[in-house]
Amino acid sequence: MTNLKKISIDGIEVEVDGAMTIIQAAEVAGVEIPRFCYHERLSIAGNCRMCLVEVVGGPPKPAASCAMQVRDLRPGPNGEAPVVKTNSPMVKKAREGVMEFLLINHPLDCPICDQGGECDLQDQAMAYGVDFSRYREPKRASEDLNLGPLVATTMTRCISCTRCVRFTTEVAGITQMGQTGRGEDSEITSYLNMTLDSNLQGNIIDLCPVGALTSKPYAFTARPWELTKTESIDVMDGLGSNIRVDTKGREVMRILPRNHDGVNEEWISDKSRFIWDGLRRQRLDTPYIRENGRLRKAGWGEALAAAAAAMKGRKVAGLVGDLAPVEAAFSLKQLVEGLGGRVECRTDGAKLPAGNRSAYVGTAAIEDIDSARAIILVGTNPRDEAAVLNARIRKAWSLGAEVSLIGEPVDLTYAYTHLGADRASLVKAAADAKETAASLVIVGQGALNEADGEAVLSQAMKLAEGMGAKLLVLHTAASRVGAMDVGCVTEGGLTAAMDGAEVIYNLGADEVEIAPGPFVIYQGSHGDRGAHRADLILPGAAYTEENGLFVNTEGRPQLAMRAGFAPGDAKENWAILRALSAELGAVLPWDSLAGLRKALVAAHPHLGRIDEVAANDWNRIPLREPAKAGLRNAVRDFYLTNPIARASAVMAELSAMARARAEKPLAAE
Repeated sequence: MTNLKKISIDGIEVEVDGAMTIIQAAEVAGVEIPRFCYHERLSIAGNCRMCLVEVVGGPPKPAASCAMQVRDLRPGPNGEAPVVKTNSPMVKKAREGVMEFLLINHPLDCPICDQGGECDLQDQAMAYGVDFSRYREPKRASEDLNLGPLVATTMTRCISCTRCVRFTTEVAGITQMGQTGRGEDSEITSYLNMTLDSNLQGNIIDLCPVGALTSKPYAFTARPWELTKTESIDVMDGLGSNIRVDTKGREVMRILPRNHDGVNEEWISDKSRFIWDGLRRQRLDTPYIRENGRLRKAGWGEALAAAAAAMKGRKVAGLVGDLAPVEAAFSLKQLVEGLGGRVECRTDGAKLPAGNRSAYVGTAAIEDIDSARAIILVGTNPRDEAAVLNARIRKAWSLGAEVSLIGEPVDLTYAYTHLGADRASLVKAAADAKETAASLVIVGQGALNEADGEAVLSQAMKLAEGMGAKLLVLHTAASRVGAMDVGCVTEGGLTAAMDGAEVIYNLGADEVEIAPGPFVIYQGSHGDRGAHRADLILPGAAYTEENGLFVNTEGRPQLAMRAGFAPGDAKENWAILRALSAELGAVLPWDSLAGLRKALVAAHPHLGRIDEVAANDWNRIPLREPAKAGLRNAVRDFYLTNPIARASAVMAELSAMARARAEKPLAAE
C-alpha cells in the first residue's frame, strides 16, 4: 500500500511520502524554507520557529514546517491537495518577528567572528529579516564554556537551536551537553563543566548556525573567501571519509566534511578534521643520505643515484605504508618485482589472504549497517578504529539493531551484548550461528594481526555464513585495500618479505620496526620512525599534496585531489619511483599520472570505477582452529596512529587528555 500524498507548495504540486514533514516536501518541490534548529540527521526540536509557513484552511496562524507531517494536513473542500504558502504576508511577518527576537540579544560580533561569511544567521537576517531594531534595553550576556582544545565557545552568540546538544547525545553518544533554565535564563551548558569526551566533537562546529561554536585551532587565521577549496578523501582511517581541504597559499588552513551518504554521511572524526597542523611540522623537504651515522642533505640526482647503486644486483624488499595512494603502491610493485624483489603492504602483520576479496574486504557496504537488525563485532573497537562508522552502528542500534561484541570490552557509546573476550568465544559463536535476517559481521584488524589471524578470519567467515550475514573487514590503514587489490603481497607475509633482504624500500611504512642490517631507503613525508631508521631519505608528498586513488574498507575506489604543493624539494610519490626506475635502467612504462592510471586500470579494471562498490563473490577460506588467547584491539591511541598525527600539536594534546581521563582517579587521603 502506498503512503504517497499530494501537496501544493507555492503553487508547485508534488507527491511525497505522507510521513515527510512540510520542510522536507518543500525541498522536493525546490522551495527554500529558512531554518536554524532543523537538521535532517537529528531529531526534530521545533524551537527556532524560523521555518513557519501558512497552511491554507488550517488554523489562522503560521505552522512550524519542520514538525508538521504532510499526512496531517487537511485536503481542500473538493478533495484537492492541501495548500501551503511559504511567501505570503502572514509568513513574511512571522519570519521578521522571529528574526527580530533572535537578534535581540545577539551581539554585533560579525567583524571579529570566525563564522563571518558562512553564517546562517547573517544570511537569513539579510534574506528574511528587517533593517532596523526596536530593542533599546541592554543585551543579555552568557559565560563561555570550556569544551576542550577543539571547540571554542562564545555563548553570548548562542540562539538555543540545540543542534549541538542533539548531535552529542544522538550521534556521538555522549551526555555532556544540555540546556538549563527557562526564557531569558536558558543557556546551553556542559555537565559539571566537563570537556567533551568524544572523537566526533568537531562536527558541532559545522552544525552551529551562528558563531557560538567555532574551531579553536583555526581561530582568527583566515576568512572563508580567502580560501581555495579542494574536494578530497581522508586517509586517517580505512573509512575514506569525503572531505574538503581549504588552503590559503601553500598551507592547509582547515579540513571540513563533505556529504556522502554511502560513506561518512556528513560527519568526520576529530583526527580527520584537526590533523592539518601536522602537515606543517616535521616535514621532509629535501633528500638525505646517511654518512658516518649522520644524515646529510643531498640533491635529487645524488640521492637517486645512491638509491639505484644500493638496489642494483641485491635482494630488495618493498614495504607499502598506511597512507600510500594506489598509484605509488602499484609503481613500487612494478619496480621492485622487476628487480626480482618482493613487496608487502600488510605491515602490521594482518593475515589477510591475497587474491580473495571477499576475505580481505568482505561482501558488505557501509550503508548495509543502516538496515542491519543484528551486528556482531569481532576483535574491533570501531569507536577508535573508525569513529564515523561507529556513529553509524549507533544509529542502527537506536533503530533497534542488536549489537554483540567478541573481543576486549570497551565503551562504544551504545549498549551491546558481550559474547566473550577470546578466540574460543568466536569459535563457539560460529558453531552456534543461526540464520538471522539483515545481519552483519564486522571483523577488526586486531583479530587478524597475530600469528593465527587467518584461523580467526576463517571462524569469522563461518559465523557470517551460518547467520546468512554479510561480512565487513574493518581496516585501519587507508592504503591497505588498494595495495592488496594491486597485489602488493608476499606469500608468508611481512616476515617472508623481509627475510634475507639486503635493501628495504620503505614507502611510508612508519609503524614497522626494521632490524639492523639491511640498507633502508625511506620515501615519505614526515621525519618519523621510518626516517630515523633510514640510510637514504627521499621526501614525498602528503595526501593533500598529490592526486591519488584510495580504496576504502568496503572496497570503494575514491580520488583524493591535490589541495597544495609539497614543501621544498619533496615530490609526488609516483614521480619519485618513476625517476628511480630510469636510474636503475628498468624504466616504468609511463611518464604521467594519466599514463600510470591507464596501466593501473588495464591491470585492475575495478579501480577505474570510481565511487562504486564492486560485488565480491563469497569464497570462504578453509576453516582452522585458532589459538586459545584473547583478542586485542589494533588501535591503542586514537590520536597518534600515523606520522602526520604524531607531528600534530593538537593531536598530542588530545592524546594526553585521553590518557589522563583513562587513569583511575585517586581518593584524597
